[in-house]
Amino acid sequence: MADHLARAEDFEAKAEKKLSGWGLFGSKYDDAADLFDKAANSYKLSKSWDKAGSTYIKLANCHLKMESKHEAAQAYVDAGNCYKKTSVREAISCIEQAVNLFCDIGRLNMAARYYKEIAELYESEQDIEQAIDYFEKAADLFQNEEVTTSANQCKQKVAQFAAQLEQYQKAIDIYEEIAKYSLKNNLLKYGVKGHLLNAGICQLCKGDIVAITKALDNYQDLDPTFSGTREYKLLADIASAIDEEDVAKFTDVVKEFDSMTTLDPLKTTLLLRVKDKLKAKELEEDDLT
Repeated sequence: MADHLARAEDFEAKAEKKLSGWGLFGSKYDDAADLFDKAANSYKLSKSWDKAGSTYIKLANCHLKMESKHEAAQAYVDAGNCYKKTSVREAISCIEQAVNLFCDIGRLNMAARYYKEIAELYESEQDIEQAIDYFEKAADLFQNEEVTTSANQCKQKVAQFAAQLEQYQKAIDIYEEIAKYSLKNNLLKYGVKGHLLNAGICQLCKGDIVAITKALDNYQDLDPTFSGTREYKLLADIASAIDEEDVAKFTDVVKEFDSMTTLDPLKTTLLLRVKDKLKAKELEEDDLT
């Protein structure tokens, strides 16, 4: 480890010396870039992640001086990967620099990929609003590049977070859009009932029985097979329990579904919200009688 660190510092010192010297036709930046690259690799081997990150930024600056934007972007990505070990904020800053460069040179697929990575870093920090913003940016770029599967993956994350933040209509719109797209693709048709279930549960969270009934009719029109699924039955039975203000019925319906198809954390959270509202309504009725 100490050997790697000593080598890294030596390479970095030589690179700095090259930059402070005189070079013909920008060759000093080329020479310095080679030395910074070696220094950064040696810092990584010594697990000096902050030093490796800052050295990759110096490497990126050399590439920018030589107008090699693709190489500069890759160096920023490498810097970001090093900073992930020590500072998520620094990592995001570096990867965003890379995205800007990829956009400048028309590498929109790469830009989308790294927007998605930034979104995931914000997600890891529990910064949900920023995660939504960057998943949306990634989805837009993937959509522009017609990488629809990746675009839909990002949109699903946006819908998930929107539902968590009680932005139910936004989540509903996304789930319904993905369901419509999936119906046109034989490989994705199987997932339609799951997207419509998510949209339906968000409808339930809004608590408007008329809207829920209308949504179920729309889903049946959209996919005539949906009315024969357990997902449809779950939504219809919950809607009935809400209409009857029957908490016990609600609990039995959800329990029965969960015994055969385990509900994921998001669905569990949303259904608990629905149940809490139903309980509150039931208590209100009891107080009035």
